[in-house]
Amino acid sequence: MKAIETEGIKKRYGSNWALSGIDLSIEAGTVYGLLGPNGAGKTTTVGILTTLLKPDGGRAQVMGFDVLSQSDEVRRRISLTGQYASVDEDLTGLENLILIGRLFGFGWKGARLRAEELLEAFDLASSGKNLVRTYSGGMRRRLDVAAGLVVHSDVVFLDEPTTGLDPRSRNQVWDIVRAIAKQGATVLLTTQYMEEADRLAQRLAVIDHGKVIAEGTGRDLKSQVGANLLHIRLYSAADAKRTGTELRKMKLSVNPGSDAFSLTASIEKDDQISRVFHSLTKKGLKMAEFSVAQPSMDEVFFALTGHAPVSEEKEGAVQ
Repeated sequence: MKAIETEGIKKRYGSNWALSGIDLSIEAGTVYGLLGPNGAGKTTTVGILTTLLKPDGGRAQVMGFDVLSQSDEVRRRISLTGQYASVDEDLTGLENLILIGRLFGFGWKGARLRAEELLEAFDLASSGKNLVRTYSGGMRRRLDVAAGLVVHSDVVFLDEPTTGLDPRSRNQVWDIVRAIAKQGATVLLTTQYMEEADRLAQRLAVIDHGKVIAEGTGRDLKSQVGANLLHIRLYSAADAKRTGTELRKMKLSVNPGSDAFSLTASIEKDDQISRVFHSLTKKGLKMAEFSVAQPSMDEVFFALTGHAPVSEEKEGAVQ
């Protein structure tokens, strides 16, 4: 069964098309990663699938229900954790979860039991009676995810759930995502972190400028970049530029490296490696590094979108 199906969904803000025709087909019971840089259309897509936004074209179904004509049925089957914490800082963690349980129709006892169960599962039991304003960023994020799981949902939407978190908190959220999937729910995860998508999702879609530009497993996407990537580092930026020119003459796909002194090239056949090395040496290009490895998801992201992915250091991780 398909948990989510979309066909040509579009969304416009004024004269700007945030989505230009998104097609998705997501199997029930899987973790699906929706990747892309800021402004690519990820959050807009989630907004339409969760009935918060109306599409300007195309169709979308969640668990077989149309997001426009059967929006109430869709809402009964989903939960959403957005990019920003929705918990109340003037309540304790326990009170937040009890409140949400009561709003969903739990009795007092049932709401408290469910709240205590979630606090334990999210490693927040010892802080459950503390005001949320005293929580660290990672604790707030875990509580926010827990709030979205008070009621069991068939489809769980996690919109960039780990943005800004430190590595320890990020790993805790990853464990939570895996636990949700084990219980049989479908998880749609949007993220800018390639490692996150590669570790959690069975299938991925890369979205950029409102369109899906690649879709498949992590291995499928890596194969689009090339079987292997050649990493070359020169002693000067001028030599790196010359090297790029020479590689392109050999009909290789070339991308910039991490700085002006380095670059990468896709290699399909092993015998190309020695030919490249000897050719560059004959041209008098001295290489500080020359290595071959499988492409990382970060390199895949850059090759597909032309954008560097977000790093934890740039994002400014919080504890």
